[in-house]
Amino acid sequence: MSTPVRIAGFVLGLVAVFIAARGVGAVAGPVAEPTQPMAHDEMTGDEDTHGDTDGDTHGDHEGEESSEASQTPGGLQVAEQGYTFRVVSEPRRGADRQFRFAIDGPDGEPVTAYDEVHDRPLHLIKIRRDGVGFQHVHPTLGADGVWTVRLTLSPGSSRLFADFTPTDGPALILGTDVEVGGDYDAAAPTPITRVARVDGYRVEVTGDLAAGESSALTLTVARRGDPVTDLQPYLGAYGHLVALREGDLAYLHVHPEEPEGSAAGPEIPFLAEVPSEGRYRLFLDFRHDGVVRTAEFTLAAEEGHGHEH
Repeated sequence: MSTPVRIAGFVLGLVAVFIAARGVGAVAGPVAEPTQPMAHDEMTGDEDTHGDTDGDTHGDHEGEESSEASQTPGGLQVAEQGYTFRVVSEPRRGADRQFRFAIDGPDGEPVTAYDEVHDRPLHLIKIRRDGVGFQHVHPTLGADGVWTVRLTLSPGSSRLFADFTPTDGPALILGTDVEVGGDYDAAAPTPITRVARVDGYRVEVTGDLAAGESSALTLTVARRGDPVTDLQPYLGAYGHLVALREGDLAYLHVHPEEPEGSAAGPEIPFLAEVPSEGRYRLFLDFRHDGVVRTAEFTLAAEEGHGHEH
């Protein structure tokens, strides 16, 4: 083969390779910087959900998690939504001891403005971890945002609950533990108790707790065998009920159900919402003859009809 023919064949081969390469490039796309992943709100309903056969997207799960968080019982966290329960003074053993604390806001500074709920800007609940020594008190707020209150603390670990609503903020129940040194014998678990006796009063609770449902409870007050029909309002109602779950001492939702013009006893109705089966300690504060007294009960919650596993 002559030299000119060889050169012509070589040139034609280069041209064929170049054309083939252009064709491959057109199919595969140009080599360039990778594009950014498509945002979730740009995806169509035909996009692969990586195993989410029910059609849930990541955003839907985030909503579910947020909903579950909002249903978490109060008092299990020392900080929530930017607010923190901060102990200022060292807890001291003994009766009627001064105790100081603050609620720090999202800016890190003590909150100084609160809304009144149930006639008070803040409710403080104290109970020892073994379920004894219940107190429901109302501290005094200083101009510096520090609360002062008198507490009775015994050796062991006690749980404190602050129930409050900052002005222009969320309603919160924060909890923290305080430790007091000294020897003590932990109290045995209390049996199921539907009748309480305190200072000559007999208080009975009727109704049952059901996990995952709102349960109607009625507390009936009698004195020396006679129904008490002249209860005095306390914290905006004829009684105030606190419910705590045994074990973690979760602070649960209890709402008075007293319509306007309701009778001042002997019955005090409530609605209680408990999230799980188990035992619950109930504490009723009621006022009569100018004195506030506390009746204590223990109930067991069974699985409710609307409760899902």
